Amino acid sequence: MLAHADHPISAPVNDANVHKLMARAVVAPDSHVLDLGCGTGTWLQRLLAERPGTTGVGVDSGPRTVEAARRSAEELGLADRLTLHCLDAKEYRCERRADAVFCVGATHAFGGLRETVLGCAEHLAEGGTMLIGDGFWERPPGEATLRALDCTAEEYRDLHGTVELVEKLGWQVVYAHTSTLDEWDDYEWNWTGSLTRWALTNPGHEAAADALEEAARHRTAWLNGYRGTLGFVTMLLMRND
Repeated sequence: MLAHADHPISAPVNDANVHKLMARAVVAPDSHVLDLGCGTGTWLQRLLAERPGTTGVGVDSGPRTVEAARRSAEELGLADRLTLHCLDAKEYRCERRADAVFCVGATHAFGGLRETVLGCAEHLAEGGTMLIGDGFWERPPGEATLRALDCTAEEYRDLHGTVELVEKLGWQVVYAHTSTLDEWDDYEWNWTGSLTRWALTNPGHEAAADALEEAARHRTAWLNGYRGTLGFVTMLLMRND
């Protein structure tokens, strides 16, 4: 939460592109939308604020983020249209299928892209859309990148391989946004900077030293590891019936 204080969208996507993606994903004015791995609920809150007839459900495993989402929804007057659940995304069972299902920057909750597509599809109404954002390799990763991300080269694919995987699962990409380097940089500078500023302005807090250490570790991993190598794509999917 501290790291995302100045960039509440927990993915390298700027506000203009968030708006564009949501506008394409949610067409009907009375849509019901599900966000799996919603964090503090920023995507849903922005959508519901723009569309008074829309309802939403957010699911996240972090008690503090869910509570923050609940407080924010109440302050914005959206609490009557936004239901929040604090549990693992894989454990959620829908009472009402959604017209659109989001999972952007939270595919780790399912264990990867393939599992995310399959898991989100279980909650989707017929004819609905899914908005899924995940990493991909902009270029083959070197050892420094793999160490920084603590992963293997097989954990992600290139952009073509990412789209191909989705298609093999029976879905078509009807739109997508590939995050630019500027979007990545803005996201990462905000992530590390917000955490650093909090630590420096709260030097007496018991977590201040840990926050500084984590910000420095993350910044090094980014600048000396995956910057320019790990990409991010947010795909709008429809079933290939």
